[in-house]
Amino acid sequence: MSIPQSGGGPIEHQDQLAEYLASGCKPKEDWRIGTEHEKFGYCRDTLNPLPYDGDRSIKAVLEGLQERFAWEPVLEGGTIIGLTKDGANVSLEPGGQLELSGAPLETIHQTCDEVNEHLREVREVADRIGVEFIGLGAAPIWRHEDMPLMPKGRYKLMDGYMQTVGTMGTTMMRRTCTVQVNLDFGSEADMVQKMRVALALQPVATALFANSPFLDGKPNGHKSWRARVWRDLDPARTGMLPFVFESGFGFEAWVDYVLDVPMYFVYRDGKYINALGQSFRDFLKGQLPALPGEIPTLSDWADHMTTVFPEARVKKYIEMRGADGGPWRRLCALPAFWVGLMYDQTALDAAWDLVKGWDAETRDALRVAASIDGLQARVGGVDMHALAREVVSIAEAGLKARARPGADGLIPDETHFLNALKDSVETGRVPADELLEAYRGEWAGDLSRIYDAYKY
Repeated sequence: MSIPQSGGGPIEHQDQLAEYLASGCKPKEDWRIGTEHEKFGYCRDTLNPLPYDGDRSIKAVLEGLQERFAWEPVLEGGTIIGLTKDGANVSLEPGGQLELSGAPLETIHQTCDEVNEHLREVREVADRIGVEFIGLGAAPIWRHEDMPLMPKGRYKLMDGYMQTVGTMGTTMMRRTCTVQVNLDFGSEADMVQKMRVALALQPVATALFANSPFLDGKPNGHKSWRARVWRDLDPARTGMLPFVFESGFGFEAWVDYVLDVPMYFVYRDGKYINALGQSFRDFLKGQLPALPGEIPTLSDWADHMTTVFPEARVKKYIEMRGADGGPWRRLCALPAFWVGLMYDQTALDAAWDLVKGWDAETRDALRVAASIDGLQARVGGVDMHALAREVVSIAEAGLKARARPGADGLIPDETHFLNALKDSVETGRVPADELLEAYRGEWAGDLSRIYDAYKY
């Protein structure tokens, strides 16, 4: 999750909120790729999740990265809760999941190199303290009470509130991991088209990257339990957002949506002030109960925007949020999938042509079916396997048209990063299918074997 924002003066009129979003518009030559991924850490001998503190802990990993690889610490109340270097951040999810939020980079070659370097650094530190990391969409065995809550004020506030607005908020916080990519837009119209394609096709990403078929030590009946969790978290800030597909959608409509989402907090002087359930509209008028008489700054607005969690999200860029955390190949495949669809206009138009006839009920039904059945999902006349084949083909064409070679010039474009998805399209099998087959076959129901088989 996001670290606190900074900068920006007081908000004197509501138009500034849409202007803030519009300031993200960039010419195509300045479009970048930001990849984020989360992973679970655990003790090598006991297979228990990592606590925050101790010899084998999240804190020890962060301090090891700081000392050995010159990352700068991010502190909250004197406690290390993250790292920063060269435009990238390492941060903590609520249950101790370690997240890399990568720097904005020009090509998928670069972002995949960044992932490799990060995993190499983490591996070196982890080996020294007897720790491992694994990429899955949900913790397969650990119970809620096994997962420590990290010492961040934001999470303490969220943890209590999540229990009042849905049934799976605390499960999301402690026991899920995702991979996402952040992409730019050139104009408001470009944002609108990309956002509509992003939302409509998130179920395809959910199906292709489904990697969470276990919970509490047994199969859970879903290919992506992570996606199931997000369907019962907090309806005020999640979902497929039908208004995005309505005439007139743009930056102002997004502002209106976010303003209506209840607040979590205000960040002041290194502390999170409880504003749970309060209204940013009241904040704009100086009537926020948590800070009576104060008006918000643009950094407060940026913070509030990080508390909405739909399947795709607009900030000064668009976040694609529908994929399970997974193995190394999939961490590189997700940006390839979305860059291929979004950064070539012909591909973007072809993707929009695929989905523009769907209604809100179809989009929602695909979201549900993808989490349960993966590529075997069917909704009305839509066959997920056939749809995924077509979407991956469009993404491949988009990457070919981009024609961004590797650093040595020997690799002509970025299409090979789609190979994991092409394999899934050919076989009809996604990571969840492989996990279930191993569980029912060679593992003979011993789910503890997942750790050694799928660790980074």
